[in-house]
Amino acid sequence: MKALSYIASACLLTVAGAAQAGGDLERGREIAEKTCQACHGVDGNSDNPMYPRLAGQHADYLAYSLAQYQSGERKNAIMAPMAAGLSEADIEAVAAWYATRSGLVAPKDPRTLER
Repeated sequence: MKALSYIASACLLTVAGAAQAGGDLERGREIAEKTCQACHGVDGNSDNPMYPRLAGQHADYLAYSLAQYQSGERKNAIMAPMAAGLSEADIEAVAAWYATRSGLVAPKDPRTLER
């Protein structure tokens, strides 16, 4: 019964997180497919260690990061031009889209479990 309670709580938190994310999810998906997936992966779970995984990140963090790339406050030769053409609504939409994607969980390392 306790496990069922945990599962129900996790589902509610996921739904609440998606609702809080704001932004037009369909528009966010379109932007992600057109602009972001080559580096960050189709679902935001990049398999290339050079590019961060965006899936499951907080929408506010993603939006803040994109705004920083746009303003030049955060410098990156790849991300600055990608963010430059996005409107505030586009930023909110793509941030919301990635926030609703499931992030990958790293496998457990048996060496650290023994400690």
